[in-house]
Amino acid sequence: MTLLALGINHKTAPVSLRERIAFSPDALGDALHSMLAQPLVQGGVVLSTCNRTELYLSVDERENQREQVVDWLCQFHHLHPDELKNSLYWHQDNAAVNHLMRVASGLDSLVLGEPQILGQVKKAFAESQRGHSLSSELERLFQRSFSVAKRVRTETDIGASAVSVAFAACALARQIFESLVGVTVLLVGAGETIELVARHLREHQVKRMVIANRTRERAQALATEVGAEVITLGELDDYLAQADIVISSTASTLPIIGKGMMERTLKARRNQPMLMVDIAVPRDIEPEVGKLPNVYLYSVDDLHAIIQHNMAQRQAAAVQAESIVQQESADFMAWMRAQSAVETIREYRSQADAIRAEMTAKALTAIQQGNDVEAVLDALTSRLTNRLIHAPTTALQQAARDGDLNRLHILRDSLGLD
Repeated sequence: MTLLALGINHKTAPVSLRERIAFSPDALGDALHSMLAQPLVQGGVVLSTCNRTELYLSVDERENQREQVVDWLCQFHHLHPDELKNSLYWHQDNAAVNHLMRVASGLDSLVLGEPQILGQVKKAFAESQRGHSLSSELERLFQRSFSVAKRVRTETDIGASAVSVAFAACALARQIFESLVGVTVLLVGAGETIELVARHLREHQVKRMVIANRTRERAQALATEVGAEVITLGELDDYLAQADIVISSTASTLPIIGKGMMERTLKARRNQPMLMVDIAVPRDIEPEVGKLPNVYLYSVDDLHAIIQHNMAQRQAAAVQAESIVQQESADFMAWMRAQSAVETIREYRSQADAIRAEMTAKALTAIQQGNDVEAVLDALTSRLTNRLIHAPTTALQQAARDGDLNRLHILRDSLGLD
């Protein structure tokens, strides 16, 4: 059995490719089912966020395992493997364990140390649990990764400053408008990222917030918390013209805001400028919107410069966190290696029990036939001893004939010989 981690992220692929390989929540169940149907896959977890799509798998070790997994991924998303080859990373066993622990701890995030990724990893893990898609090794690995992430948060200052994609979006708005006290902000979506954005905006005393979501019920609790209005996505066309800032993050597979809608909006606003920040993958706002006059459109990738500025203070903590991850991943691999011996130990004990049962049956038969009990017991112990020591004795003789002193010492040690 082999552990694998493969995928693309913000460092290896642009948003245009990431959105094509993202797994929507509606498709995730089918994806897990399809993935488990592959002959070599024993268990799997799919992690899909705006910045990464990754597969964590336990597979039967085969020569062409990489090709099979990549072929499945491409077929599911209707991609040609050549479209992924320059963006895809691949980790195996210790490297896969190390990668997941780094991801869960926020060490591989666009924003170093951001805490949201741990919740996303836990959600991906829970989806696999519900779909019975986990092997025992993967379950143990994810649980251990959650503990590692908690340890990193507790023992380092990796999360000392509030830096996230949501924070960066708000920082961008503050750079452009200086003060947010007099602006109207339209938030599209009501997920975790929009929740964080809304809370940041409330701290900066935004004049007015409007939350647009597919259903009012999902957005109402957040709206009550931050003092916002709630509308449905169907009402976007009526409210866009009132917004100075639009920040969008939904799970829609198609753009929600198109060029035609924005042309009508700008006409109604008499071409007053608008800031639009699209932090969804796939994108919520058509890229062509950014070409319209008086529209300043930023995607997830555009936030990178802002985020880089806020990363400096976390670098020292990251060094300490990396050390923790290295130690924990080595400990986990030691556990994995120990598990590989469990089956061998079970087989050895089963073999010994079978020999004992065979010898006992023969001895009982001999006693029932009237043979001397003492002689039968003596023969039983002698034959049992010979059968049990036959394989180790043969191995010791072969090691001696080969002059393999290292193997000889290992065999002596395993037999309890000084």
